[in-house]
Amino acid sequence: MKKTNIHKLVFAAVLVALAVVGSLISFPIGASKCAPVQHLVNIIGAVFLGPAWAVGVGFTAALLRNLLGLGSLLAFPGSMVGAFVAGMLYKYIKKLPAAYVGELFGTSVLGGLLAYPVARFLVGAPAAAITVYILPFFVSCAGGTVLAIVIVTALKKAKVFDNFLGFSKEVRA
Repeated sequence: MKKTNIHKLVFAAVLVALAVVGSLISFPIGASKCAPVQHLVNIIGAVFLGPAWAVGVGFTAALLRNLLGLGSLLAFPGSMVGAFVAGMLYKYIKKLPAAYVGELFGTSVLGGLLAYPVARFLVGAPAAAITVYILPFFVSCAGGTVLAIVIVTALKKAKVFDNFLGFSKEVRA
């Protein structure tokens, strides 16, 4: 059990590093910096580690991105909610498309709505509309989800999922 937790912690750290470095590939839309690699990381974390670990990865990556000046405060609601919804849907449905849809809906709609109070009260954008971040978050998330589909499918074909992190867990398409 202890060995599995260490493996999960190391894998989570690798995902955080990938998200932080991947945020160098970002583009601004309004007040948000869209980083598609974060959404790829959210899906991989949700599938391999589960919802709690995926949220932890999302939070840590958002924190480091902000400390390094590579992200904005809007990274918190988008990445954490998307990771949680993707993880929960995958946990209970056990199909990869559930994780993809969970990331898209969780980040775009729920994260976009939760970004409003962050933008209004913390970032200082009083004119922000409640739905203004849904479209930018969707654009970023769609790119990351396409990356995840390609990469997770390739990993599945290479049988990387077999006996991953010390326990046998089948990833279903």
